[in-house]
Order: sequence, then structure tokens, then C-alpha cells
Amino acid sequence: MSDPVARAAELLAEHRDSIDRLDAILVYTLGERFKHTQSVGRLKAAHDLPPSDPAREAAQIARLEDLAKKADLDPDFAKAFLNFIIQEVIRHHKKHQE
Repeated sequence: MSDPVARAAELLAEHRDSIDRLDAILVYTLGERFKHTQSVGRLKAAHDLPPSDPAREAAQIARLEDLAKKADLDPDFAKAFLNFIIQEVIRHHKKHQE
């Protein structure tokens, strides 16, 4: 028989390895996302468009809430996370307009 504590430690290490890989995916994904939002910010600034798009933001929040439910992720967390991203995007867009 195997030692249950050793098996638990092995499982814990496997979960942590997966979490580390997922964290890397999140960071790289956010990096890609913000490369595009920087481009959008420059485009909006070049054409004197407003940094905020409330209709799109509302649609994105609704879309993310739906995705969160399908992914079994707390929709309130997903909404707060997207609101944070939207505020960062708006901040970047305003910076491009300065």
C-alpha cells in the first residue's frame, strides 16, 4: 500500500503544476488582449473617438457573465474582473488621447 500522505503530496504538486501553467496562460492571454486594446486606443485617438463605449462594455459584461455560468465560474467574480479590465482599457485609451 502507498502512503496516503505521500499520495496527497503528489496530487498537490500536480494541481500546483497545473495552476502554474494556467497562470502563465492567463498572463500571456492578458498581454495579447492589451496589445489589441492599445491598438484600439491609438485608433480611437487618431480618429477622435471617445475612450469609452458603454453599449459595448454592457454587451461584453453580459457575454462574460454568460460564459462564466457555462464555465461554472462565479458570475460576480467574472463581472468584477471584466469591469477591472474595462477600466484599464479606458485608462489606456485616455492616455493615448493625451
